[in-house]
Amino acid sequence: MLVYPSGVDVSTSTLRFLAQQLRRHRRAIGSRWRRLRTGRQALLAVAHLRVGHTYAQLAAGFGIGTTTAYRYVAEAVDLLADLAPTLADAARTASMKAFVLLDGTLLPIDRIAADRPYYSGKHKKHGMNVQVLTDPFGRLLWVSPALPGAVHDVRAAREHGIIDALAQADAPCWADKGYRGAGGTVRIPYWGRWDNLSAGQQAVNRSHSKIRALVEQAMATLKSWRLLRKLRCSTTRITAFVQAVLTLHLASSEG
Repeated sequence: MLVYPSGVDVSTSTLRFLAQQLRRHRRAIGSRWRRLRTGRQALLAVAHLRVGHTYAQLAAGFGIGTTTAYRYVAEAVDLLADLAPTLADAARTASMKAFVLLDGTLLPIDRIAADRPYYSGKHKKHGMNVQVLTDPFGRLLWVSPALPGAVHDVRAAREHGIIDALAQADAPCWADKGYRGAGGTVRIPYWGRWDNLSAGQQAVNRSHSKIRALVEQAMATLKSWRLLRKLRCSTTRITAFVQAVLTLHLASSEG
């Protein structure tokens, strides 16, 4: 395999943050010698998440075995996932905002037609359903665990406890028609054909659409980490990957 220099469009503060977490972890478990130092392991993990390089590509580039590359990435991802904000954290933050935005997105996966639980009829592809909460400016607050793509948004929101958590925090939430019947503090547009809505209802729906448009910024932020554009790992690992990406994004935003 040919090896060449490349770049990763991630800030040095993000890399330092992950390297620091890895150093603490190594001290905690008493790890003495590794093939890569913490800075290099951090770069390995960031390259996998941001660029989507395979373990074989990473192994060749960093001069280690494929199994070692897998272990190093998994270790870093699990550390980051443990640092991700919980729904309770997000609800507390939401209670201090004028409102929050809720939406779901599908993370594509490599599954065949027989894997029906992962097939989203809305998106016409296989994937995992992830729920996203943002502040009024479209900045990420929380990302849910991943569910099979066949799960509808409102059902996913109920399963994760999002609706109850926001209601308890008395946090107004704007969402699309996919959350019809959610209740609580969730507000959706008026239901029905556009021509059948009154002028007032049409005006409300237009305003609602403008407010919700900013949630697309959060979706774009998530999928700027190219690993999430086409996941080829076990579905049981996807939640950890998503939460790791959220942690790195929040760390870079704070930095």
